[in-house]
Amino acid sequence: MLSGMNTSTKRILTVAGASAAALAVWVLAVPVAGIPLTVRMGAGTQLVGPGLVLVASLLAGLAGWALLAVLERLASRPGRIWTVVALVVLVLSLLGPVGGAAGAAALLVLALMHLVVGAVLVLGLARR
Repeated sequence: MLSGMNTSTKRILTVAGASAAALAVWVLAVPVAGIPLTVRMGAGTQLVGPGLVLVASLLAGLAGWALLAVLERLASRPGRIWTVVALVVLVLSLLGPVGGAAGAAALLVLALMHLVVGAVLVLGLARR
């Protein structure tokens, strides 16, 4: 299906798909399941809404794409290097929900969102 598209179009769709996947998890967790998705911020808490999910996932996707573009110009095996870096960043990103989630349900949902975005980006961006 994507074979007729150029690389940039595929990557745009991958970044958009990662954001859509994160929003799908949010919709299933918050409005459908009724899980209050909150994180600790300083002395209080903040609700994680769809806007925050969209912005964070788009920024992650665009940063990953930018890194891959740089590696494609400088490295002999950019896909392999990018995949390793992306997986390390994904694992490190899980420290955010572990340290910031307000409750076990929020931790599970936030970790799932990180994993879903990471999976879409790792599988989608590294392909040639």
